[in-house]
Amino acid sequence: MLVYSATKQKFIDDVRSNRIGEIVENEVLRKLNKNSPRSEFLSWENSLRYMFQVLIDPEIPASARVAIEYNIPLTNRRVDFILTGKDKEYKDSAIIVELKQWSEVETTTKDAIVKTVLRGSKQETNHPSYQAWSYAALIEDYNETVRNDSIHLQPCAYLHNLRSNTAINDPFYFEHTSKAPVFISPDAIKLAEFLKKHVKYGDTNDIMYRIEHGTIKPSKNLADCLSSMLKGNQEFVLLDEQKLVYETAIDLAHQSTKGKKQTLIVHGGPGTGKSVIAINLLVELTKRELLTQYVSKNAAPREVFKNKLTGNYKKSHIDNLFKGSGSYINTKKNTFDVLIVDESHRLNEKSGLYENLGENQIKEIIESSKLSIFFIDEAQRVTLKDIGSAESIKLYSSKVGSEVTELSLVSQFRCNGSDGFLAWVDNTLQISETANTTLDDIDYEVKVFDNPNELKDAIFEKNRLTNKARIVAGYCWDWVSKKSKDAFDINIPEYNFKAQWNLTEDGGLWLIAQNSVNQIGCIHTCQGLELDYIGVIIGDDFIIRDGIVVTDAAKRSKNDRSIRGYKKLLKENPKKAKNATEEIIKNTYRTLMTRGQKGCYIYCIDSETNEYLKKAATRINEEYVKKDPYSGLDFPIVEYKEAKPYEGFVPILDISITANTYKIDQYIEEQNWIQLPEIFSTRKGMFVARIVGESMNRRIPNGSWCLFIANSETTRNNKIVLVQHPNIKDPDHGGNYTVKLYQNEKVIKDGEIINQRVILKADTNAYGYNPIILDDSVEKAQIIGEFLAVL
Repeated sequence: MLVYSATKQKFIDDVRSNRIGEIVENEVLRKLNKNSPRSEFLSWENSLRYMFQVLIDPEIPASARVAIEYNIPLTNRRVDFILTGKDKEYKDSAIIVELKQWSEVETTTKDAIVKTVLRGSKQETNHPSYQAWSYAALIEDYNETVRNDSIHLQPCAYLHNLRSNTAINDPFYFEHTSKAPVFISPDAIKLAEFLKKHVKYGDTNDIMYRIEHGTIKPSKNLADCLSSMLKGNQEFVLLDEQKLVYETAIDLAHQSTKGKKQTLIVHGGPGTGKSVIAINLLVELTKRELLTQYVSKNAAPREVFKNKLTGNYKKSHIDNLFKGSGSYINTKKNTFDVLIVDESHRLNEKSGLYENLGENQIKEIIESSKLSIFFIDEAQRVTLKDIGSAESIKLYSSKVGSEVTELSLVSQFRCNGSDGFLAWVDNTLQISETANTTLDDIDYEVKVFDNPNELKDAIFEKNRLTNKARIVAGYCWDWVSKKSKDAFDINIPEYNFKAQWNLTEDGGLWLIAQNSVNQIGCIHTCQGLELDYIGVIIGDDFIIRDGIVVTDAAKRSKNDRSIRGYKKLLKENPKKAKNATEEIIKNTYRTLMTRGQKGCYIYCIDSETNEYLKKAATRINEEYVKKDPYSGLDFPIVEYKEAKPYEGFVPILDISITANTYKIDQYIEEQNWIQLPEIFSTRKGMFVARIVGESMNRRIPNGSWCLFIANSETTRNNKIVLVQHPNIKDPDHGGNYTVKLYQNEKVIKDGEIINQRVILKADTNAYGYNPIILDDSVEKAQIIGEFLAVL
């Protein structure tokens, strides 16, 4: 998908009219159904003006075309800027320009990784040349039209605020800058010359249109590429934070061989590339002669991987690469250089068939290796025995003196690269409230069937193409066919639907077995793997009543070991048992529904639940009634003229406007006011605003309406405040304001107490919120208001 496309001349006119930011913002909303944070709008305004100054060169043809924010197929990544036309030999050419607003860069010792200021603090990130090249490589890999039509893709990067090229063009990064040259602020004329070299004539062949509407080949399946990867072939281009995780792991592996034990925790949701990175690391570290093993608790991915390698490698070699999580009970300390643990959320405390061996799988893995890498998604814990959590990993790491590094993955490759579908799943299953209440503008196929036979027929039809479509179900039926081969497990009499659970002879290979589409799998045979299409039968353990999710662990089969022990827990602590099993049931269906790369088909046993999901999956039109902007604010709301200002009434303010004007009083007459209960003693300076994001979720749940007080006379130290600073880029909304715990560090200089730096800390159980440190321009920090209460 492409947000903006125009001739060079039209682009120049849009910039000159001071409308380019507004135009792009409106197109993002229209085409991507996404509101743009203020910071993103300002970055368009800023960066595109710099590109305008480059493009006004008259030798760059006016009929060349400009594309802005092109969504790379099958991912959630977007290319900043593309210029298309013909080169001097009249061949089609597209120049990919990665735009950065960085003003400082530092080198690192990691391949393609630099350090710069992001979200208010210095962080490691991709070198822009690598980023531009990786985007070009991915487009060429996925887009058959680009290859077949010989459209030349030339990547480059433009850091228009950077004055020094010492670090960004350091010889260490030559491999990447040679593929994608990087230009800095003084290089505007050089960039123009570069563009003219590759685009000498205008775009008369609709190059960008052909790229956007080109034939997209199917996304790669990790299992299919495994043998090639072990032979050293690069099958997957690592994007953005994937590359950072990979290079950080390589760096930590070498550090750990020098005596300092290391632990790397990598957080990532479904389809973010955890397993791809894990296998790439297995290949690279083994090539570097480091004793490395891939570890998973779930046997299914190991068996599939081993099967794909059979015939190319000796069985002993394959078995030494892939191990179960209970393999390290009696292993001597630091036997392995690296253990790579995929699906770490599935780790158990005890090992063995009867779960009576060893002490703790996390502890045993950490002790057995110099570097232990844990890929984890705590929202995919699907049994009461699953103990894999970041906190547990950090606890056992600290006990043995292992240094912990944490990173996150966000780039989405499964579900057609759709973050929107994943958010829709979380919202629909009521795991968390998100903005994606419908599937409108989400490029992923979702169907809810009224009849399980219709779902089966649809999956069979998809399976004929590539043998990559299967049906799975919640474990709500006993596995009677395990002992009686002629018996059926899943019976839905009203539709004359009968099916068996996956065959015992297929074992962990059910997902790829030739005729296994005839059986139905469960969470234990598909977690950690992916298909093109997944069909999901939702059982009676998950139902909707009056719009509310109701889970019932008692509806699970007695054969289901994932909730074993819940009856005992129910007697001892009913509330804990209810919460634990509800999380397991929701996580199970979330995991099942996100196995498909192209589509998810659903049927619910319960009719009310089926109607609920069908309505949620309905794609709406533009006339759909917008959500009440004051939803969740259950107090009287009036206009200013009807209010008694600060006598029980306070204004409701848009926090983004409030943070960028500083003066609360200058426009409050234009706002609606809310009448608070008598328990609140209202006074001048108070206001109400909605807080979006998870960074303060221990105290402020995402989407909460909160009460603030401006111009507080008390000390702000160790209080929650709404603060604005030009160097802030809040991770939740991207704006230069944030709500955080405020800590002010002071020093005495020449007998005077001065502010040395301000640290803004998150208070959250979510990962990825680093402290925002303001140390060189503390005086620019504007405290807009102090947090008082969640309404």
